[in-house]
Amino acid sequence: MWAFLASLLVVVLYLAAVISAVQAAKTARTPQGAVGWVVFLLTIPWLAVPSYLFLGHHRFRGYRISRRESQRVMQGLKSFAAQRAPQAHTLTMNVRPFEAISNLPVTCGNNMDLLIDGDATFCSIFEAIDAAQNYILVQFYIVRDDDLGLDLQDKLIAAAARGVHVRFLTDAVGSYSLPRTYYEDLQDAGIDVVIPSEQRGPKFRFQLNYRNHRKTVIIDGNVGFIGGHNVGIEYLGQDPQMGHWRDTHLRLTGPIVLQLQLIFAEDWHWANDEELLDQLNWQTTIDAADKNALLVATGPGDQTETGSMLFFSAIAAAQERIWIASPYFVPDIDVMAALKNAAFRGVDVRLLVPDKIDHKTPWLAAYAYFDEICETGVRVFRYTDDGFMHQKVFLVDNSLAAVGTTNLDNRSFRLNFEAMALFFDADAATQIQEMLERDFLQSKELVKPLSLQPAYIRYGAPLARLFSPIL
Repeated sequence: MWAFLASLLVVVLYLAAVISAVQAAKTARTPQGAVGWVVFLLTIPWLAVPSYLFLGHHRFRGYRISRRESQRVMQGLKSFAAQRAPQAHTLTMNVRPFEAISNLPVTCGNNMDLLIDGDATFCSIFEAIDAAQNYILVQFYIVRDDDLGLDLQDKLIAAAARGVHVRFLTDAVGSYSLPRTYYEDLQDAGIDVVIPSEQRGPKFRFQLNYRNHRKTVIIDGNVGFIGGHNVGIEYLGQDPQMGHWRDTHLRLTGPIVLQLQLIFAEDWHWANDEELLDQLNWQTTIDAADKNALLVATGPGDQTETGSMLFFSAIAAAQERIWIASPYFVPDIDVMAALKNAAFRGVDVRLLVPDKIDHKTPWLAAYAYFDEICETGVRVFRYTDDGFMHQKVFLVDNSLAAVGTTNLDNRSFRLNFEAMALFFDADAATQIQEMLERDFLQSKELVKPLSLQPAYIRYGAPLARLFSPIL
């Protein structure tokens, strides 16, 4: 009897492996991913089948609800953009690839304030929350129940007491340690909260591997914030293990705020099936700085590889330089090829990554890619200023500066919902250039190949690279 049950279990397991392998071959986002999953499933089914159920990254069907059901808002934004289209002489690069990726137009009449590190970021966010008159939209990947998290909670509760309508959204995985009482205290104050355990989204079919990695604050549809900071004292540099936390955020004004607001409305709709479009302000004030800007949101709900294509397009557009700052470097084949091609063309290609470790596997995996790009002329700098660098920034020539949430890795490209604010503006580019130049001075250039690294890196990097599709 037991022998029969054991044999039946083996048959069922291999049948599941074959079905999963066929599914992987049909739906994996890259040929390499398809081959990897098929081989894994058919050779080690007892391990591969559970792994595939949890980690198999197919397209996330049905997410873009708000884009499909809010054509009037989309058309309104596009009509407005047609009236505020950038003048040709203010654009020094082709913006059409970025507009195609975002499905939104570049507009003029925007401005950005560069917020360097946590104190500047949260001082500006809290000041904006205190000034809110109608509504506040808040979304962070990580919110902690520490001093900074409690400060944010107090600010939101005070705003709600003034009659401001506050909506609060977090990611179930990123904020898994946030106690339920934190949400309940917000709810008791009249704040609309999506509690992760009660929200719609990827909690069924083992799809917890998908994450909403965006960090968004919007005030009255007029002021927006986006960047690398989450809500926790480590982002203020108060974690003794991580030390100084190097990160970058933006304060946004102008039409780009409405684009950011549309993305929040999508996320809110998906999380709890509430349509916000008629409850939000879709008129905006034109900023006198008159910068050209675009909000690019990417994620596994898109029909094309928008995350990877964003970086590919930026690298391909570079004529003089492409500087990228990212805490993780686990690129796909297309981005690797674009970086090497840019270096071959004589472009100044620089990659800024942290020397300090926060997640060991992606940190190790990056070393498996460094030799290949350095051999072509790409320069890799490791941030060593007694802390961790977490910013997500890129700079193209003196034409494009971008700050947001997207890391240079497969997870951000294919598994996370991300957003980047792109400014096609020389002044914005100069600000980012000066910031990154200061960061380079606090870094050391990588000169040792993998073969000369310590043993744990030499042997750990190739093994860590095996997990690159999910890092």
